[in-house]
Amino acid sequence: MPDQLLVLSNGHGEDLIALRVIEALLQRRPALQLAVLPLVGQGNAYAAAEAAGMLERLGPRQLLPSGGFSNQSLRGLLLDLAAGLPLLSWRQWQLVRRWGLSGAPILAVGDLLPLLLAWGGGGPFGFIGTPKSDYTWVSPPPCHWGHTALADAYHRSKGSEWDPWEWALMASRRCRLVAVRDRLTARGLQRHGVAALAPGNPMMDGFSPGLLPTELRGQRRLLLLAGSRMPEALRNAARLLESFDHLALAEPLTVLMATGREPGPQALATLLEAQGYKPWQGELVKATGAHAAWRRDRTTLLVGPGCFSQWAPWAELGLANAGTATEQLTGLGIPALSLPGAGPQFKTGFARRQSRLLGGAVLPCHTPRELGARLQLLLNEPELRRSLGRRGQHRMGAPGGSAAIAAFVEARLLGQEP
Repeated sequence: MPDQLLVLSNGHGEDLIALRVIEALLQRRPALQLAVLPLVGQGNAYAAAEAAGMLERLGPRQLLPSGGFSNQSLRGLLLDLAAGLPLLSWRQWQLVRRWGLSGAPILAVGDLLPLLLAWGGGGPFGFIGTPKSDYTWVSPPPCHWGHTALADAYHRSKGSEWDPWEWALMASRRCRLVAVRDRLTARGLQRHGVAALAPGNPMMDGFSPGLLPTELRGQRRLLLLAGSRMPEALRNAARLLESFDHLALAEPLTVLMATGREPGPQALATLLEAQGYKPWQGELVKATGAHAAWRRDRTTLLVGPGCFSQWAPWAELGLANAGTATEQLTGLGIPALSLPGAGPQFKTGFARRQSRLLGGAVLPCHTPRELGARLQLLLNEPELRRSLGRRGQHRMGAPGGSAAIAAFVEARLLGQEP
């Protein structure tokens, strides 16, 4: 039985999903030697696990101008090509090929790129298809956000959002496992001869309900997710905060701004000072574990790098220009509003697709004024919030997906079932 596994992932969200499965897999096979190859960025989500000796990050790795979203614009693709994308992909393929020819299995997490590399490795592989769901074309687009009739007709003709070349790779005799995010998508692939499973969504693992701090009771609570790619995250944050200029509440407002490594404290301080916020100290900082706090009138803004999992269950609503984190938030039953901008990630098409994926549990807005008006409405309508939250929970599924997928990986990749 093999005692090694290489995991490929192509983006920050995919890194987090892969890490959840790795943690569950190590509970079953503590002696397993795990290597990860982040195909996009530096794979910082793996840093703590690597420091703890759970896995080894392999190279080559490189930050690209598009942040991994070259498929969303020609300009992003051209910038990535100029920055060395072809050489990076070639070197990554060489590493994967050496691993595959050794006979050790590969687990690909993401979309076409890791799937293609895993297949090209020449050995046994499994695939966790994270970004695509048939809900994105069977659900109607949000009102006043245009139509994608041609794309919808294309997917309808296939019966799946996955494409024929992807089916072919998944149907390879060397592909021992295909896990997708929901049963609807699995059924679409099964009609094309792919033995796809939907054992659960790892995105919903790792959250603990946690009691709401006493200091937050009696306040309206928003979770703000501006993304982590600079400088887009700062632009997102500025526009989301602008919506508070169009909000009138009877109660105090607490904004929980959960961040990652970026934007950093200095960049955020410059932004918040420009919007009229002042540094603030109070009981809320200690009670919530915030790293910094700011105040403007009756609005308190808490900044917490790495606080997303702790803070998300406390929120009534989200203001979210993020990818995976937005999906996780709605999966907890908390609806969100978004405000797409110039990108490269959170553009109009991304926001529309995300809303369809989540059944309208996240509602895109065109302007900060529109966002403020919708925010006011949702804060005053608890039943509407609950209804939207239930849609998000249904689309994202229950916790437990990581353990279920880990069991299949052990049986089919590490156990080498026929």
